[in-house]
Amino acid sequence: MAEATDDVEHIGIVLETSDPERAWNAFRFGITALEDGHDVSAFLLGEGVEAEEIDDEGFDVRDRMEAFDDAGGELLACGTCLEIRNGEGSEMCPVSTMGDLLEVVTTADRVLTIG
Repeated sequence: MAEATDDVEHIGIVLETSDPERAWNAFRFGITALEDGHDVSAFLLGEGVEAEEIDDEGFDVRDRMEAFDDAGGELLACGTCLEIRNGEGSEMCPVSTMGDLLEVVTTADRVLTIG
């Protein structure tokens, strides 16, 4: 494992799946990065906008999303993807645009895509 540095990085996470374990792990990673002092933004795209509604006994995705939000992570959800699914944004995860995704990706030092 690489030695940790004191440099703060901005990490972007693009979540494109509603798979419970993958979504749960994405937010676990985000929380770990926040606890290590990094700035983290997560953009929910495609099926990823369904993450708040995942109901799985083994993987409490909503709990991890709330912990990510409480730790200072930024959550954004694609408005078009929500509209296609007759969904809405929430206080924790507001409706966002492709412009917001572009900003997450272009300002991040590293981008992790989970699909």
